Amino acid sequence: MYPDLSYFFYDVFGTPPDNWTSVFKTFGLFLVLAILASAYLLYKELERKARAGLFVPQQVQVEENKPVTALELLSNVIFGFVLGFKLLYITNNFVEFQLNPAAVVFSWYGSWVGGIAGAMLFGGFRWWDSWRQRHKPHRVYWKDTYPHHFIGDITIIAAVAGVVGAKLFDVLEHWSEFLKNPVAVLLSGSGLAIYGGLILGFVAVAFYLWRKQIPIIHVMDAAAPALIIGYGIGRLGCHFSGDGDWGIVAAAQPAWWWLPDGLWSYDYPHHVLNTSRTDPVPSIPIEGCDWAYCMRLSQPVYPTPLYETFFAFVIGGVLWALRRPLQFIPGMLFFIYLIFNGIERFFIEKIRVNIRYSNFGIEYTQAELVSVILIFIGIAGGVFLWSRARRSPLG
Repeated sequence: MYPDLSYFFYDVFGTPPDNWTSVFKTFGLFLVLAILASAYLLYKELERKARAGLFVPQQVQVEENKPVTALELLSNVIFGFVLGFKLLYITNNFVEFQLNPAAVVFSWYGSWVGGIAGAMLFGGFRWWDSWRQRHKPHRVYWKDTYPHHFIGDITIIAAVAGVVGAKLFDVLEHWSEFLKNPVAVLLSGSGLAIYGGLILGFVAVAFYLWRKQIPIIHVMDAAAPALIIGYGIGRLGCHFSGDGDWGIVAAAQPAWWWLPDGLWSYDYPHHVLNTSRTDPVPSIPIEGCDWAYCMRLSQPVYPTPLYETFFAFVIGGVLWALRRPLQFIPGMLFFIYLIFNGIERFFIEKIRVNIRYSNFGIEYTQAELVSVILIFIGIAGGVFLWSRARRSPLG
């Protein structure tokens, strides 16, 4: 496993682990890749829909060579101060940053000298940039915009709201641990419930689209393949970092299994949790290891993140193939995505480690409950749209 890049470089180049590259956490890198891949696919599909005439262009006012405002200067000064405040402190306390980057970044510790220098640098540059363009004419004009022109805003909103939602759902699922040490739980890089991210991310983006008067139904369809592909890439981050999203203890490998042994069961050496308390499968020290991450599972488990990645890519391929045939029933592709997503997660939960609840004599996990709800929403929405399309004059 690769809790951070230093362990990957050790495997590839033989360089010692736990060096300065350890600040680049594997899960975080895959999370960034997942966001970028999803944003790219969403952009391409929104652009295609715009060419197909499914979006009406909106007129947006554009200003060129506008003099800098006091608010713009202040925002640059604040950004420069925060950046310098943290960067200089991290440089002077790099070992502390290596051990727990999130705790350092979100703490109140920093360098006032670095903050003041950063504020002067960013504020001064913004003022100078405005001053050097003072002789250029101030232009105001209108231009047509389509949803794919707002992909940057959509991506940032979805990413921020998604991480907040994922952390919120994880806190609710581990409420007793949160009450014991709320700061540690909130600042922990691990512990993200994907359905929480999807739900809050959807709500935040839907509100943004409503404010921009962009028809959400076509954006939902465009997002369906992007979401499931991003999910699959994110699960690779779970696997390669060993963040605890693995399965239950694996059964004996059958004789007919022809794939690599690690796809049937795996003990996740050097996993990022780095603790013996990885219930229900405890971890044990790796003999002879004196690195920062030296634990492995005492029993091999099903590598469920890899299974989810495989099914996510298959579902993504199916949705990508259906996006043109179904574009004349707006919303249908998204409801099919909900059905596939729910089915995949419901069945993977049967062999996955997770907290189980019991009500009315039924045992279930949080993800199983949400996945069942998504399946019913997907079926109900799909049936409604199909019936409406059949009743329409063009159906």
